[in-house]
Amino acid sequence: MFGFISRRLVMALVVMVVVALISFLLFRFVGDPVNQMVGIETTPEQREALRERLGLNDPIIVQFVRFIMGAMQFDFGNSYQFKQPVADLIGKRLPATLELSLVSAIFALVVGVPMGVYTGLNRHSPLSKFFLSVSLIGVSLPTFFIGILLIFVFSVTLQWLPSFGRGEVVEIGSWWTTGFLTLSGLKALILPAITLGLFQMTLIMRLIRAEMLEVIRTDYIKFARARGLPNRSINFIHALKNTMVPVITITGLQLGSIIAFAIITETVFQWPGMGLLFLQAVQNVDIPIMAAYLMLTAFIFVVINLAVDILYFVIDPRLRTERSGL
Repeated sequence: MFGFISRRLVMALVVMVVVALISFLLFRFVGDPVNQMVGIETTPEQREALRERLGLNDPIIVQFVRFIMGAMQFDFGNSYQFKQPVADLIGKRLPATLELSLVSAIFALVVGVPMGVYTGLNRHSPLSKFFLSVSLIGVSLPTFFIGILLIFVFSVTLQWLPSFGRGEVVEIGSWWTTGFLTLSGLKALILPAITLGLFQMTLIMRLIRAEMLEVIRTDYIKFARARGLPNRSINFIHALKNTMVPVITITGLQLGSIIAFAIITETVFQWPGMGLLFLQAVQNVDIPIMAAYLMLTAFIFVVINLAVDILYFVIDPRLRTERSGL
């Protein structure tokens, strides 16, 4: 297993270096940082002195190494727009995005897994057809449209839930804020969490349904039925357990995508997270924030993929047998 983890760590390191190179190219070739930091009244001599102070006249390889060393300490300089350290800006927005992503992932799992199991075991029931219709809607409709529709129904028409913002939050420690401890924070979390998690929920449901349909046709399930084992034991211990290996892989990848692609949901609901901050950075060509967001998202993906690979290795005995036989 040590060799397996070592190879995955090397692959993760290569991915991070490639992402760092892309982020560095944003700094180096997407606009001139000096133009974003000075006014029109700045003289050419002052501009050149600033370029020298920032190290922009150094060789490319020196700049790239310096950029990686700063990124390892999460030092991406100051935001062009907010004139504040990028680490502080993202640190303030990170709790909102992580809480929204966590609730969305839990919603997708808690709702998607039972729906997938039920539709796999009861293919022709009316409720299964209804679930499949709901999943088709969740896959087909764009995220922003689902968010606007939920706002219209539950915020404008019924006036049950807020349509924007994070609600009242509570500070925990020096930088973490949470809405889990207030009623308005919990109410504000419902609509964006459903909007963000609906696609993942339908994907998980359809994946489990397909895996259940395949597993229940296998010989060992038929043998278990022939032995007279109860249906509950067959369906939820033998069949469901063998469907979870690909589900864990897909779920892990989807968790990373929830964090990375929360931009649309945060924009629709004006959720004060990293996605909304990144969109504002794109609109204002704020390269330090864009580069930091790219690096942080890639790091989250790499960590999640590494955890999924290790969990996959632990759960699936076939991989351990193959490794030991090599």
